[in-house]
Amino acid sequence: MDFIAIDFETANANRSSACSLGLVEVRGGIITSEHSWLIDPMQHFDYRNVQIHGITESMVQGMPTFNELWPTIEPMLLGNHIVAHNASFDMSVLRYCLDGTYTDYPTFQYYCTYLLSKKMLPDMPSYKLNVIAESYNIPLNHHDALDDARASALILMNLLEQEQHPSPEHLSVALGCKIGTMFAGGYTPFSVPNKKPAKPKAYARKRSSATLHF
Repeated sequence: MDFIAIDFETANANRSSACSLGLVEVRGGIITSEHSWLIDPMQHFDYRNVQIHGITESMVQGMPTFNELWPTIEPMLLGNHIVAHNASFDMSVLRYCLDGTYTDYPTFQYYCTYLLSKKMLPDMPSYKLNVIAESYNIPLNHHDALDDARASALILMNLLEQEQHPSPEHLSVALGCKIGTMFAGGYTPFSVPNKKPAKPKAYARKRSSATLHF
């Protein structure tokens, strides 16, 4: 049971405005390392976002930009199984930040604990991270990137134990999910099976300025 759980927070509605990243490494079903970074997005901070995560513009002054931090992050992601709660958001933040610096996407598979929870826990009143975490008695300071990444990791471990599967890949295949991928030329989304099967789509990378992504 090896994977990496991640969570991004953003400064504003622009997905290229990552201002914090939490990363939790799981090896053999045990959390072996945790990392947390503040990131200078070189963009304005919206009041609404600050109210959610508590990170202000002054807090990221002197912190690395995403481009400066990427050589540290990339080896942790490359070739690994990546997990996030509502992965479509976190994967889009990663893509938009890379688009802004014209950096190649890394290659990896990814999984969404939000969608897996919806598939496996049908009686939950909500599938928000804090609700699922509470159901498993997982402590959580919601919207702290490291806490959110840790909670995602622990949720996945609980889901794997529930179905007695050794990895997120085995679990996803058993449930009929389409595993998400990222690769140099684009990505495919993580998805759970619908009543009407849909042909999986691959999305080509858009080589445009991050300032145009809203």
